[in-house]
Amino acid sequence: MRLSKTDIYAFKTLGYLGTQPPGRLVGSEELSQATGVRHTYLVRILAALVGHNLVVSKKGQGGGYTLPRPPEEINLRDVIRAVDGPIAPLACISLNWPKACAKEAHCHARSAVWLKVRDAVLQSLSQVSVADLAADFRQGVDYSECLDHLLPSSELLTRRVPNHSPGPSHPSVSLPQLARPSLP
Repeated sequence: MRLSKTDIYAFKTLGYLGTQPPGRLVGSEELSQATGVRHTYLVRILAALVGHNLVVSKKGQGGGYTLPRPPEEINLRDVIRAVDGPIAPLACISLNWPKACAKEAHCHARSAVWLKVRDAVLQSLSQVSVADLAADFRQGVDYSECLDHLLPSSELLTRRVPNHSPGPSHPSVSLPQLARPSLP
């Protein structure tokens, strides 16, 4: 599982909403200013959160967004599913978007690794709530620094060798490029 910008922005948004009194409607402009998330991007995130009943919206004059229940009752497992979809790394082990595999009964990696990874990630994410995000927001932690630490897919094929000696540093070591078939 990798975090995305959208995840970070959703955490910031929910953190801010979690600091508000229950039932207070917050307009999208206020949310955008408070979180630093561009308004057009924020509206898309809010639509996903509303669609999964993690945020409630009211349209019109005096409308806005609020949490549908106490922040302690909304966990990050549900937030990431709302924003990104499946948490499981493979469809054959997904709880909500399963796809059967003809080899799953004989697949050692599935039972020894992937099911355990899925369960550990789901367990960890379910233990963190919007109340935790709100506590961070109150303390000035808004996850903006996290945006600088996201792993872009273009860098995933580059392996960095750590420098463990006092000598000259080792440059990044690129993995060999995969051969692509030529098109006729």
